[in-house]
Amino acid sequence: MNKTSIFFSILVMFLFSSCGSYKEIPYFQDLDSSRPSQEKVNNYSPVAIKPADILSIIVSSRNPESSAIFNFPSVASSSNPEDYLNKGYLVDDQGMISLPLVGVMKVSGLTTSQLRAKLRDTLLTYYKDPVVNVRIINMNVSVFGDVLRPNVYSLQNERTTITQALTMAGDLNITAKRKNIILIREENGERKYINIDLTSKKIFDSPYYYLKNNDEIYVQPDRTKYATVDRGYRIATLVLSGLSIIAIVLSNLYR
Repeated sequence: MNKTSIFFSILVMFLFSSCGSYKEIPYFQDLDSSRPSQEKVNNYSPVAIKPADILSIIVSSRNPESSAIFNFPSVASSSNPEDYLNKGYLVDDQGMISLPLVGVMKVSGLTTSQLRAKLRDTLLTYYKDPVVNVRIINMNVSVFGDVLRPNVYSLQNERTTITQALTMAGDLNITAKRKNIILIREENGERKYINIDLTSKKIFDSPYYYLKNNDEIYVQPDRTKYATVDRGYRIATLVLSGLSIIAIVLSNLYR
């Protein structure tokens, strides 16, 4: 086998090995898409309030002037984190908040629905038919690594999933490792590192599919990331390879 044949063989092997990685790209590969299917959702549990959460508590009643003492102005459109500190109830290190009329109340460990019901029962002493709304207003997740728009994202919905967060970040780049997404979560004084495989539909049953406040999602790039970013390097490599082939062919023709 001459040098030209050897070179072409190596080049073909390289091209086929590059194309073979496509099988790692699609999500949920073990999902049967040939027919509709359904399954029960049993891995979701409501988010529990914890220290450092900031709560929006809105109370309305038949006496709006009186119940207005609970209500901070809305900060829904604000992008300044300090606005949330000034316009919500901060849960302290002991899991407590301090409310008008009610005083100090332990809220950590409760869901927003449970706190809403508890507050309504308490406020029946002061108001007739009070309506209470509770929301965690500083819920956010960090998405970084090999995604289109790495950032810290505010969550408007307590039932946000890892796939929704990745969508907010513009989805994974083509060079990202879909089998090795790392979810970082602090819980009960411990930091956990959980591997998530987006190529399997088992993610839908994972206890980590639904996100919690301050979760971090790291998307690891594969080995082709550098070549993808440095397009000039790739083009130069292809040009040099082409020139080498031409040089070998010409050399054999005029030998």
